[in-house]
Amino acid sequence: MQIADARLSYVMAALVLAFVSIGVAANFVKDRERRQAVAIAMTSGDPRRAPVIFRRYGCAGCHVIPGVPGADGKVGGPLTDLRQRVYIGGVANNTSENLVQWIVFPQRFSANSAMAATGISEVEARDLAAYLYAQ
Repeated sequence: MQIADARLSYVMAALVLAFVSIGVAANFVKDRERRQAVAIAMTSGDPRRAPVIFRRYGCAGCHVIPGVPGADGKVGGPLTDLRQRVYIGGVANNTSENLVQWIVFPQRFSANSAMAATGISEVEARDLAAYLYAQ
């Protein structure tokens, strides 16, 4: 009887752990979806298009970009937790419009910026901004 009780206790503990894990995962997904919805509303961009754009313009060669394979550059600052930063490029207030304009033409904010003007369009910059704010 003690063996059966012990097995039942293990099964119950495993079930509780499974339900807690499912709840944590569901909250993680909800939080990610919420961040993405806010980022889209802020920027009018589509974060799903961003990984291809990051690679097309060489952003991944200079920056660490979360969720973009091979984006491990060390030239520019890492683009992690951008939504929590106060400044963009150390010179512009962190607003969605400033981020979009910084991506399009960083020298507008800082004439000596090492970040290149890549020729990226404003629409593409909005997609990148949405992606970065959603992370």
